[in-house]
Amino acid sequence: MWCVPTASAEFVAAMEHILDLYEQPYDPLHPKVCFDETNKQLIEETRQPVPARPGQVARYDYEYKRNGTRNLFLFFEPLLGQRHIEVTQRRTKQDFAHQMRWLADVAYPDAECVEVVLDNLNTHKPASLYEAFPPAEANRILKRLNFHYTPKHGSWLNMAEIEFSVILRQLGARVPDEQTLKRRAKAIEDSRNRAHSTVDWQFTSEDARVRLARLYPSIPE
Repeated sequence: MWCVPTASAEFVAAMEHILDLYEQPYDPLHPKVCFDETNKQLIEETRQPVPARPGQVARYDYEYKRNGTRNLFLFFEPLLGQRHIEVTQRRTKQDFAHQMRWLADVAYPDAECVEVVLDNLNTHKPASLYEAFPPAEANRILKRLNFHYTPKHGSWLNMAEIEFSVILRQLGARVPDEQTLKRRAKAIEDSRNRAHSTVDWQFTSEDARVRLARLYPSIPE
């Protein structure tokens, strides 16, 4: 019998699956793409900020105007150091489905199958495509995609989270409107793609068995 809850075994199995996937060499017919999403609040200044000067940081007034939020979808292919950011008003199942169609048909039209790393949000399911497209179209897209889900409480295994942390810092704390958000996001995307900026991922399944040994089930001798 397992000496820890089955959930730990499920976590370990999903974790090692993702880690083993990351160790596979680059294959243009089976590109590995990390997918994630986050919200960005739109904040407009009510007074002109004071720009930074020698010896003094920029200063912003404590008052501001909220202009709602926008969703950011991120596709990140770490082995090539390429990413794409899409700004949308929502993050519904239909939005997810359309992002997956873009991934298959526009981003990787010549790939046999795109290996997609993503978390377990309720919108991130094959069923979402059947809610957005006719059955034949949903099936066609899904045949081009292979979903690899990070375990519950294990979204840190998705390299897109690391890339998002950089992107959000570069976007800045206060973005006034959707057009500015799109313009800044595109500039960041282009700059980081030209530099082939990537994540130096070195954590393997062997490392996990040592550093995260407490998460592994104990098997009786």
